[in-house]
Amino acid sequence: MTAVDGTVVDEVEELAADGLRWLLAAARETEGGGLGWARTPSDDELDPAFYSGTAGVVPVLLEARRHFGVDSYGDTALRAARSLAAAVDAVDDDSLYFGRTGIALALRAVDDELGDSAAGAAADRALQVVRSRFDGTRWGALFELMGGNAGIGLGASALGDAELAVLALEPYLGTAEQTATGVQWAHRPDVESRLHHISHGTLGIVAALAEVGRAAGRADLVELALAGAADVVARDEAGPDGFLVPHSDPHYRPDVVQRISYGWCHGPAGDAQVFRLLRDVTADPAWASLADRCWHTVVDSGIPARPRPGFWDNNGRCCGTAGVLALACDRMAEQDDGAGFAQVLVADIVARATRDSDGTRWSNVEHRATPSALEPRTGWAMGNAGIVRELLRFVRIGRGGDPAYAFRWPDQPAVRPAA
Repeated sequence: MTAVDGTVVDEVEELAADGLRWLLAAARETEGGGLGWARTPSDDELDPAFYSGTAGVVPVLLEARRHFGVDSYGDTALRAARSLAAAVDAVDDDSLYFGRTGIALALRAVDDELGDSAAGAAADRALQVVRSRFDGTRWGALFELMGGNAGIGLGASALGDAELAVLALEPYLGTAEQTATGVQWAHRPDVESRLHHISHGTLGIVAALAEVGRAAGRADLVELALAGAADVVARDEAGPDGFLVPHSDPHYRPDVVQRISYGWCHGPAGDAQVFRLLRDVTADPAWASLADRCWHTVVDSGIPARPRPGFWDNNGRCCGTAGVLALACDRMAEQDDGAGFAQVLVADIVARATRDSDGTRWSNVEHRATPSALEPRTGWAMGNAGIVRELLRFVRIGRGGDPAYAFRWPDQPAVRPAA
């Protein structure tokens, strides 16, 4: 594993610590001594979800405790778990990124890492509620990774409920649409467009089918995953060296969604994570080759530079630079080839930080609005929690340390070092 210059990692570590300071200052007390976060400091209501609120802050708190060896981060995670436990019965969403399943995973992580049995019991209760709200086919309009069955199945599997995981994934067997090269699914009812990537599209469903199918010994689920992946692979527009698939066909919401993206959510940075998983599930080297092609496209794409409005306006983990950094660090750990581009990404994150006496935070850009700089966010997807978590991992890997996260989210495969 290639080490990174010590001065660089020291500066990044200091920036991450300042990002944590701003994040902790944005916390609000809740009843019973808990702590919660809103999407932004100016929002009135706390948000318990992983995507944009308190459950997504927990992973970076656990990461910081492990990284710095400072127990106060663990104490803050315990207080966050109290507010999440209180939210289990209040939220009206069961999904991985927006609802109870993600909350349950954060609560279980606090129990596993810090020995908080109350958090573990709340995680169990959350999963019971999720199970009770299943209608036999789905939990709501969304039918994909972030807001629907695929994410709930992945979360249930990670939480040790294999039965619920299979129940969540089996509906994809009967709803798959045959294409000329494989299968696809509608991400929600009454939408003509079919999305292709990890966050709301076919590859997110593929990831869940493959992981749950492997864990449950269900070859039919794994086979369906491979059929879904085949459909996406056939849409590649950048072969033979690269890999680039459009957002959707027909183009979904073209007034607000770009046809081509490069990040985790709708681009090759996220596609590569699914191909890494299929590599591990099938032992077929073709999937590792596809992940390499994704990497080639990402590195040559022009990101993180912003040559035109709307091209690359996000620093965050879901849609922006931090999500690509996660893949770069996986490459550093697995193949020893991501350090150079990881440093490019980190330098951009550093350059775009707002840093003052309040700490460090990041503003994303909405080029269609005036002013275009958005208010800094707190959470995993677009805010400090997701960015700081990846910066701390970069520092650790750059020093030759353990590439594992303190708490691995279930749709990013664990690093498998090259033999």
